[in-house]
Amino acid sequence: MEIIHLKEDYIKLGQALKAAGMTDSGVEAKYEIQDGLVKVNGEIETRRGKKLSAGDIVEYKGKTIKIEL
Repeated sequence: MEIIHLKEDYIKLGQALKAAGMTDSGVEAKYEIQDGLVKVNGEIETRRGKKLSAGDIVEYKGKTIKIEL
C-alpha cells in the first residue's frame, strides 16, 4: 500500500495517482479515471478533480493508495 502524506487539506485524485507513481502523467491519469478504472473508498470515481482528504483510500490496477496527514 502506497501512502501519500498531505501537505495541504486535500490532494486531487489525478495528482494522487501521479504522486504515487501509478501513472506517468496527468493526461494518463485523466483517461484512466474517466474510463472508470479508479475507485475511491470502494466506489468508482470518474472525476479527476475529486478532492481526497485524510482517510481516503484509492484503488487502481490492484494497487492501493492511502491518504494521510
